[in-house]
Amino acid sequence: MRSASLRLAIVYAALFAISATLFLSFIWWATIGLLERQVEAAINADAQALSERWQEGGLPTLALTIQDRLEQNVDDDAIYLMVDGNGLRVAGNLRTWPRDVTRVDAWYQLPIARAGTRGMAEVHAFALPGNFRLLVGRDVRARVILKRLLTDTLLWALVMVAVLGTTGGFLLRGLFRRMVRDIARTTAAISQGDLSRRVPVSGSGDEFDRVAETINAMLDRIGRLMDGVKQVSNAIAHDLRTPITRARTRLEDAALHAGTTEDLRHAVERAVVDLDGITTVFEALLRISEIEAGSRRSAFASIDLAPLLGDLAELYAALAEEAQLTLSVSVPAPLMLWGDRLLIQQAVANLLDNAVKFSRPGGVVRLRGGIEAQQVRIEVSDQGIGMALADRARAPDRFYRAEAARSTPGSGLGLSLVQAVAQLHGGKLLLEDASPGLRAILALPVMPRAEERRDPLPADQEVTAASSADHPPANPAAL
Repeated sequence: MRSASLRLAIVYAALFAISATLFLSFIWWATIGLLERQVEAAINADAQALSERWQEGGLPTLALTIQDRLEQNVDDDAIYLMVDGNGLRVAGNLRTWPRDVTRVDAWYQLPIARAGTRGMAEVHAFALPGNFRLLVGRDVRARVILKRLLTDTLLWALVMVAVLGTTGGFLLRGLFRRMVRDIARTTAAISQGDLSRRVPVSGSGDEFDRVAETINAMLDRIGRLMDGVKQVSNAIAHDLRTPITRARTRLEDAALHAGTTEDLRHAVERAVVDLDGITTVFEALLRISEIEAGSRRSAFASIDLAPLLGDLAELYAALAEEAQLTLSVSVPAPLMLWGDRLLIQQAVANLLDNAVKFSRPGGVVRLRGGIEAQQVRIEVSDQGIGMALADRARAPDRFYRAEAARSTPGSGLGLSLVQAVAQLHGGKLLLEDASPGLRAILALPVMPRAEERRDPLPADQEVTAASSADHPPANPAAL
């Protein structure tokens, strides 16, 4: 009884047996009750008609009527007996008054003998004037046989129900145990380090398959997160080793060979710059983790993106001009959104910084905003080096940098932060080929009505298609 599958099988069998028993019992009761009501109604109708004949013509007329009815009774199931005050038979097909029939206000079911045969009858007695008594009834042998047949059928049906219920219960127990066994085996293998194991899916599309698919999706998500942790660890070890080693070498070289205080100061300043870069990387990682944890939802409010995007365009116009680029801005006003103003500003700044950084001189960087399909879409596109489809799919991974972007400054955390901001707001980051260049679209849900505003749940959003490598923006406000 400690087995959940066995308890489930017992409950199923019990419910099946109880429901089937109630159903069959109702059929038995309804059938027998109908037959009894039909017999009683026929007897009462007979008695009423005979009473009227008595009132019309007295004893001779009633006796003649009884005799006529017996002759016309094709089914041979009618029972009549009229006796005088001494109990002598006047008319009818019974020899004597039944000893058990003593009252005129009750129904009796008793064995009778008539025409040399014995049977079972249901009778009712009536008192007549002059101390005469009338017995009217019906032979119910057929009903007794049918009742016995129905009772036997019910008992056999109950046996079959018990067998079928037990069999069905154990089949259900087997299905339940198979599902639990598959999950237990998969989780046991994963707990031992085999992260490639998945719960088998039968392909029937039933509830078990949906549970298996949900668990497999969860395991896939965990696998991706584990791979991400490994990649982040490797990237941190690889990308931070160089600046740390460089800072140590400069300080060591200055300590051994610096001839003047000025030389020593320059060496320390260069080491501080390297260490500041390391600190920036760690701050970006902490910021992304904070966003992914959802701790910034308390800062959500109604914001108009039009002035926010206008301020960013004004800020990056100077940077674009220095890079010999043209910044094109198209943002309708107002552009309302429910979210964190600083995080959205940071995400858009990262996209603009990437667009300026990877554009060729003479190109155009476009910043557009609008509402499409119940989403606020912020689009930043450039005419730069672009990125292959395989690289675009991995661009938002932490520390990921495409080969074409490894020569540019950065650590590969910019788009990771943009994607975290999008997920926090219940949206997604789309990366597409702009032919030439890259088009990055930040798609966020439109601002809900006041009664619908609540913190958006982080969806398992995935980056769609193509982007160039991302890097922390040059603007401090964007990191």
